[in-house]
Amino acid sequence: MAKQPWRLYTSVLLIAATLGLTYAPIPGAQRQVIVVSGSELQEPLQILTQQFEAQNPNIQITLKTQGSLDMVNRFIDEQNDFQPTVLIPANGALLKTLETRWQAQNKTPLFYGAPQAIAKTRLVAIAWSDRGKALFPDGQFSWARLEKAMSAGSWGSFGGSASWGSFDFAMTDPTRSNSGRLTLGLWLESKLNQTQLSGADLSTPKAQALIGLVKRSVYQPARSSDILLQEFVARGANEADVATDYESVALYRWNQSKVSQSQPYQIYDISPTVETIATAAVVQRNVDEGTAKAAQQFLAFVTQPEPQAVLVQHGFRPINPAVQIESVPNSPWRLGIPGAKAKPSATIIEAPSLETLQEIGRLWERAQ
Repeated sequence: MAKQPWRLYTSVLLIAATLGLTYAPIPGAQRQVIVVSGSELQEPLQILTQQFEAQNPNIQITLKTQGSLDMVNRFIDEQNDFQPTVLIPANGALLKTLETRWQAQNKTPLFYGAPQAIAKTRLVAIAWSDRGKALFPDGQFSWARLEKAMSAGSWGSFGGSASWGSFDFAMTDPTRSNSGRLTLGLWLESKLNQTQLSGADLSTPKAQALIGLVKRSVYQPARSSDILLQEFVARGANEADVATDYESVALYRWNQSKVSQSQPYQIYDISPTVETIATAAVVQRNVDEGTAKAAQQFLAFVTQPEPQAVLVQHGFRPINPAVQIESVPNSPWRLGIPGAKAKPSATIIEAPSLETLQEIGRLWERAQ
């Protein structure tokens, strides 16, 4: 006997409803992943978060920004008003520091799986064009020239125009930001003619005098790398002449300097310099396995070619070898930025040890 039409329609509707319940997102089942990163990663991660959530509607990514050293300290001391899922400091070595501190207090593992590299960059210097020509007449960055200008205090006493006023150097706070500590570490190695600083080196009068000079010369050091460049551009020449920061930030903020100031800044290679690798880790504290899996899914997405291209557009060098920085559309290395080099000749060296960097931070706090 043939099925009545209304019964057929009812059966179809029941099947459709059943399939809908099976495959539709379950209310309340959305996973929230809180990602904490340095400010230099904030803007590319916002773009990647939108792309990832469009493909994974059951996962919500919430971004938080902290200086790399703040990130480590706030996590271990439980000073956040949120529960981090993923930590991405500017340097993977900071995760080792965090893990060491954690294991000294806890018996449980800190991370789900091994930390994962996301992108890399290096420390460079920047200067407004006319300031750079006066400070580095041969076109090469020099810690010694920087120190002499800082000691002179004013441009009129150091080969520049007296109308430029005081010599103003900018860097991040070495008690809160990784780039600030790396700046002082490289500077001290050059000053003391050392290839690797030790605690004994930092106790010398030369080392302590240099840190004191820099601290007296830097007005309100920024708490993070991207904030430093935003302030550098906003203040302009006469209030911020020279700075050290990550190449990624210097490249990405260059267009902003070109628009808001009468002259864009110049990028200078520091040689030797330190390469830093932004590295992500999924933490275990108060993070269930389902949320951890969602976080790992996000990190796997970030290292794919298209997301890596987004990071390149923001001045980072990719981790994925399939991505070539000069081939990426809108790559800053294709914009003719003064001093930008896809293949720089600067020597890459290891950063000072974590213990040495920590001692540098303590010396900065004590310096007068």
